[in-house]
Amino acid sequence: MKRFRNIVIFLAICIATITLWNYFDNSQVETVYVPLIKEPAPPSIPLEKGVFKRSSHALEYANMPIDKEHQRSLDTYYNNRAYPGAPPSIPHPLEAERNMGAKTCLKCHQNGGFVKKFNASAPITPHPEYVNCRQCHVAQKTQSLFIASNFKKIEAPSVGNNNALLGSPPMIPHQIRMRESCLSCHAGPSAPKEIRVSHPERVNCRQCHVPTDLKVNASSTFIRKTNYDK
Repeated sequence: MKRFRNIVIFLAICIATITLWNYFDNSQVETVYVPLIKEPAPPSIPLEKGVFKRSSHALEYANMPIDKEHQRSLDTYYNNRAYPGAPPSIPHPLEAERNMGAKTCLKCHQNGGFVKKFNASAPITPHPEYVNCRQCHVAQKTQSLFIASNFKKIEAPSVGNNNALLGSPPMIPHQIRMRESCLSCHAGPSAPKEIRVSHPERVNCRQCHVPTDLKVNASSTFIRKTNYDK
C-alpha cells in the first residue's frame, strides 16, 4: 500500500513539473505570423449565363429585312457612352424622372423594334431582369454643364482587326459581364451596321468567338500573320 502511494505521489510530481515547465517555457514565446503570398488567379472562363437569352428571336433576326433609313452606326453607338464599356446614356425625353425598367423602359427595349415617336430603332437590353435601369443609365442633361478639361476617351475597340488568325472568327474585344446576350447588340433592327452578325441563327456564339482577355501563356509565341508565299 505504501509503495502504491509513493508511485501516485511520484506521478503527480512529474505532471506538475511538466505543466510548470511548459507554462514558463511558452510564456517567452511570441506567435510568429508568416504572411501567405497569393499567386494571381489564372484566367477564368467568363460567365456564360445569358448567351442563349435571345435565341428564340434568332430566326426572326435572320429573316428580318434591314431598315437602311434608320440604321445605327458604330460612331453613334460609342458617342452615346462616356467611354467604351460604359452604360449608354438615355438620348430621349423620359416620361418620368424615376422610371423603373419593368414599367416603361422594357416596353421598347426588351425586344427592340422601330419606334415612330423617336424615328429610330430601340436597342435591345441584354439584361432585362435588372429593372432599375436608372441605376446605371442617365439622361443626357449635361451638354452645357461641363467646362473644357483634359479628359480624353480611351480608344474604342476596332472592327475587323481582332482575329486570332487570318480568316478565323473575330475575338470578343470587350468584357462579357452584363453583355452576355450577344444577339442584343449584334442582331436585330437596332444593331450597328458595322457589328451586325451575318448568322444570328447560330446562337452559340461562344463556340467560335473567344474574349481577348484570356491571356496567352507568356512562354508561348503567338504569330498573328502567316506568310503564305513561303
